[in-house]
Amino acid sequence: MNIFFKDKSFTRSLRAAFIFFAVGLVGCASNPQQQKELTDTTVENIDPLEGFNRKMFAFNDTVDTWFLKPVAKGYRWVAPAPVEVGVSNFFDNLGEVSNIVNDALQWKWKQASNDTGRLLLNTTVGLLGTIDVARHVGLEKSDGEDFGQTLGVWGVDAGPYLVLPLMGPATLRDGLARPVDYYTDPINYIDDDAHRYGLTALELVQLRAKLLDVEELAGGGGDKYIFMRDAYLQRREHLVNDGAVEDDFGGDFGGDGY
Repeated sequence: MNIFFKDKSFTRSLRAAFIFFAVGLVGCASNPQQQKELTDTTVENIDPLEGFNRKMFAFNDTVDTWFLKPVAKGYRWVAPAPVEVGVSNFFDNLGEVSNIVNDALQWKWKQASNDTGRLLLNTTVGLLGTIDVARHVGLEKSDGEDFGQTLGVWGVDAGPYLVLPLMGPATLRDGLARPVDYYTDPINYIDDDAHRYGLTALELVQLRAKLLDVEELAGGGGDKYIFMRDAYLQRREHLVNDGAVEDDFGGDFGGDGY
């Protein structure tokens, strides 16, 4: 085991896998009100690997049940609410780097300016991002950007739905984009192993803790796999289209609709 963990590229890849897994779970639960049932024809098109995906989903769910969730509950129990908020703000601030890169790649210059202002202000005045000072001066937090969304904006089709071991839900497009996201994460550039592993563990736990208040939405009598798949796909569509979704009659509703 020590042989593997002395290989920095291996450990960084493992770190990325766990973080992507937690991010995928959070993404599924972010906007449950967007979820709607998919038709059988749609399922055949988007989930042709359902048999494989269900096996991977069961594996990931077991890891979550016996490892991630208990640790997240312990973190929630020992960490005061202000500490949780500060930790969450800190990692959100690091995420602005990816936001800015993908804002630029999508030619969203106004949002890039907003996110750059947030990064600079929160990193300095906001004590390394632990305090979201920027929102008090009108620099609001965005939904976030990643390279999978950028590819979607460029017209790349999402492709089939995939559930990856430890890395969670994805599409073919999002899965291929994740190595790029890896290089826009500042934590991956920390050379000191102890600091990198410590931040990795803390980021993973706080991401999982975010789900504790909303996961009961998926805990009913229905098929949890279907809930997670549909929620993930619709959340990703929502993000790629910046909140504009097509209704059943072919019309578009923007994020500011009435």
